[in-house]
Amino acid sequence: MGCKDDSRKKSVTTPTKKIVVDTVVTPIDTVEKKSEPFKLTEENAIEFFFNYQKGLNVNKVKLTTNLGSFTVQLFDNVPYHKANFIYLARSGYFDGTQFHRVVKDFIIQGGNADDKATADRRRKIGRYLLPPDTRKGHKHHRGVISMPSSETDNPHKLASPYEFFIVVTKPGSYHLDGDYTPFGKVIQGMSVVDKINNVPVGKGDWPFNNVYIEKVEVLK
Repeated sequence: MGCKDDSRKKSVTTPTKKIVVDTVVTPIDTVEKKSEPFKLTEENAIEFFFNYQKGLNVNKVKLTTNLGSFTVQLFDNVPYHKANFIYLARSGYFDGTQFHRVVKDFIIQGGNADDKATADRRRKIGRYLLPPDTRKGHKHHRGVISMPSSETDNPHKLASPYEFFIVVTKPGSYHLDGDYTPFGKVIQGMSVVDKINNVPVGKGDWPFNNVYIEKVEVLK
């Protein structure tokens, strides 16, 4: 997953059935099957988020990390990406994930981890991508949160819904405009974003010491 930095190497670019049998009468027509849990898919994601965003009257999210916390305001006119981020936050998906890619003076990228728990959460929520929404007038200014695209068989740069990146470049990384979807901006705690951007990293831009997203809260 990634967005691209033209100033360096181009690299910033998810059923069980339970049978219940009556203990007294057990003919086959008394067997009940538990319905399969809801999962997001390529086929139902757009309709789901279209309906989900109708009832949303919130647009601020607080991210608490082991290096501090910051608050993001989501753009109302990018409804699918806003709804997706809030849905995942309320589902607890981001809790325990990491800022797994840090590129100095460019971006911090979060929403993934190298543990089984994160992969299991993705499988339970579902496997889907989101269409880009790049024509709402938002640019990749410093502090903007945007969504990377999947790099696997994805000529239309569909967005990878489980990850996000925050621009650190001053005044911005405008070469990303038109390819990725800005869907919010940091309104408080940008110093924490800068602190994360300054951690030492190793191969693949992964921090030597893991930077954990401890909790993501939707603010009222």
